[in-house]
Amino acid sequence: MIGHNKNLEYSLLFLRLSVFLVMFMWTIDKFINPEHTAGIYESFYYIAGLETALVYAIGTVEIILLLMFLAGYKKLYSYGIVLAIHAISTLSSFKQYLAPFDGANLLFFAAWPMLAACLTLFMLRDEDKKLSID
Repeated sequence: MIGHNKNLEYSLLFLRLSVFLVMFMWTIDKFINPEHTAGIYESFYYIAGLETALVYAIGTVEIILLLMFLAGYKKLYSYGIVLAIHAISTLSSFKQYLAPFDGANLLFFAAWPMLAACLTLFMLRDEDKKLSID
Protein backbone atom coordinates (compact mmCIF):
# COMPACT_ATOMS: atom_id res chain seq x y z
CA MET A 1 0.00 0.00 0.00
CA ILE A 2 2.88 2.39 0.70
CA GLY A 3 4.27 1.98 -2.84
CA HIS A 4 0.79 2.52 -4.25
CA ASN A 5 0.42 5.86 -2.44
CA LYS A 6 3.88 6.92 -3.60
CA ASN A 7 3.00 6.06 -7.22
CA LEU A 8 -0.26 7.96 -6.91
CA GLU A 9 1.47 11.00 -5.40
CA TYR A 10 4.08 11.09 -8.17
CA SER A 11 1.44 10.59 -10.86
CA LEU A 12 -0.61 13.48 -9.50
CA LEU A 13 2.50 15.65 -9.25
CA PHE A 14 3.35 14.98 -12.91
CA LEU A 15 -0.25 15.74 -13.92
CA ARG A 16 -0.09 19.01 -11.97
CA LEU A 17 3.23 19.97 -13.55
CA SER A 18 2.03 19.21 -17.08
CA VAL A 19 -1.30 21.05 -16.68
CA PHE A 20 0.63 23.98 -15.23
CA LEU A 21 3.02 24.00 -18.19
CA VAL A 22 0.23 24.18 -20.78
CA MET A 23 -1.78 26.81 -18.93
CA PHE A 24 1.35 28.81 -18.12
CA MET A 25 2.25 29.00 -21.82
CA TRP A 26 -1.28 30.20 -22.63
CA THR A 27 -0.94 32.82 -19.90
CA ILE A 28 2.49 34.00 -21.09
CA ASP A 29 0.94 34.46 -24.53
CA LYS A 30 -1.31 37.13 -22.99
CA PHE A 31 1.79 39.24 -22.24
CA ILE A 32 3.71 38.49 -25.42
CA ASN A 33 0.82 38.79 -27.86
CA PRO A 34 -2.20 40.48 -26.21
CA GLU A 35 -3.84 40.94 -29.62
CA HIS A 36 -3.95 37.15 -29.99
CA THR A 37 -5.77 36.88 -26.66
CA ALA A 38 -8.20 39.63 -27.68
CA GLY A 39 -8.91 37.69 -30.88
CA ILE A 40 -9.51 34.46 -28.94
CA TYR A 41 -11.91 36.21 -26.54
CA GLU A 42 -13.79 37.64 -29.49
CA SER A 43 -13.92 34.40 -31.51
CA PHE A 44 -14.63 31.92 -28.73
CA TYR A 45 -16.21 33.92 -25.88
CA TYR A 46 -17.94 36.66 -27.92
CA ILE A 47 -16.18 39.41 -25.94
CA ALA A 48 -15.04 42.03 -28.43
CA GLY A 49 -12.64 44.95 -28.02
CA LEU A 50 -10.54 43.63 -25.14
CA GLU A 51 -7.97 46.31 -24.31
CA THR A 52 -4.31 45.38 -23.80
CA ALA A 53 -4.37 46.59 -20.17
CA LEU A 54 -7.27 44.24 -19.42
CA VAL A 55 -5.48 41.34 -21.12
CA TYR A 56 -2.45 42.05 -18.91
CA ALA A 57 -4.70 42.14 -15.82
CA ILE A 58 -6.27 38.80 -16.77
CA GLY A 59 -2.79 37.38 -17.34
CA THR A 60 -1.60 38.64 -13.95
CA VAL A 61 -4.53 37.01 -12.14
CA GLU A 62 -3.91 33.80 -14.07
CA ILE A 63 -0.20 33.80 -13.11
CA ILE A 64 -1.12 34.10 -9.43
CA LEU A 65 -3.73 31.34 -9.76
CA LEU A 66 -1.32 29.07 -11.64
CA LEU A 67 1.43 29.57 -9.06
CA MET A 68 -1.06 28.58 -6.35
CA PHE A 69 -2.01 25.56 -8.46
CA LEU A 70 1.64 24.62 -9.05
CA ALA A 71 2.36 24.84 -5.33
CA GLY A 72 -0.71 22.79 -4.41
CA TYR A 73 -1.97 25.71 -2.33
CA LYS A 74 -5.66 26.09 -1.48
CA LYS A 75 -6.43 23.13 -3.71
CA LEU A 76 -10.21 23.34 -3.51
CA TYR A 77 -10.03 26.81 -5.03
CA SER A 78 -6.92 26.74 -7.20
CA TYR A 79 -7.60 23.30 -8.68
CA GLY A 80 -11.31 24.10 -8.99
CA ILE A 81 -10.72 27.38 -10.84
CA VAL A 82 -8.14 25.79 -13.16
CA LEU A 83 -10.67 23.05 -13.91
CA ALA A 84 -13.41 25.61 -14.56
CA ILE A 85 -11.21 27.75 -16.81
CA HIS A 86 -10.12 24.77 -18.85
CA ALA A 87 -13.67 23.36 -19.03
CA ILE A 88 -14.97 26.67 -20.37
CA SER A 89 -12.12 26.81 -22.86
CA THR A 90 -12.73 23.24 -23.99
CA LEU A 91 -16.50 23.61 -24.32
CA SER A 92 -16.29 26.98 -26.08
CA SER A 93 -14.47 25.28 -28.94
CA PHE A 94 -17.49 23.17 -29.91
CA LYS A 95 -17.44 24.38 -33.54
CA GLN A 96 -13.93 22.99 -34.00
CA TYR A 97 -15.07 19.55 -32.79
CA LEU A 98 -17.78 19.49 -35.46
CA ALA A 99 -15.21 19.93 -38.25
CA PRO A 100 -12.15 18.08 -36.93
CA PHE A 101 -10.31 17.87 -40.24
CA ASP A 102 -10.65 21.53 -41.23
CA GLY A 103 -7.42 23.46 -40.75
CA ALA A 104 -5.84 22.88 -37.36
CA ASN A 105 -9.11 21.87 -35.67
CA LEU A 106 -7.79 18.39 -34.89
CA LEU A 107 -5.47 19.99 -32.32
CA PHE A 108 -8.47 21.12 -30.28
CA PHE A 109 -9.12 17.49 -29.32
CA ALA A 110 -6.00 17.61 -27.12
CA ALA A 111 -8.06 19.72 -24.73
CA TRP A 112 -10.11 16.67 -23.67
CA PRO A 113 -7.32 14.62 -22.04
CA MET A 114 -6.13 17.79 -20.31
CA LEU A 115 -9.67 18.38 -19.06
CA ALA A 116 -9.63 14.83 -17.71
CA ALA A 117 -6.30 15.56 -16.00
CA CYS A 118 -7.75 18.73 -14.42
CA LEU A 119 -10.79 16.78 -13.22
CA THR A 120 -8.59 14.00 -11.85
CA LEU A 121 -6.45 16.49 -9.95
CA PHE A 122 -9.53 18.19 -8.54
CA MET A 123 -11.16 14.91 -7.49
CA LEU A 124 -7.93 13.52 -5.98
CA ARG A 125 -6.67 16.84 -4.56
CA ASP A 126 -6.38 15.40 -1.04
CA GLU A 127 -4.04 12.71 -2.37
CA ASP A 128 -1.88 15.20 -4.28
CA LYS A 129 0.72 15.69 -1.56
CA LYS A 130 4.10 15.56 -3.33
CA LEU A 131 5.67 19.06 -3.39
CA SER A 132 2.37 20.49 -2.21
CA ILE A 133 1.91 23.26 0.36
CA ASP A 134 -1.46 22.05 1.67
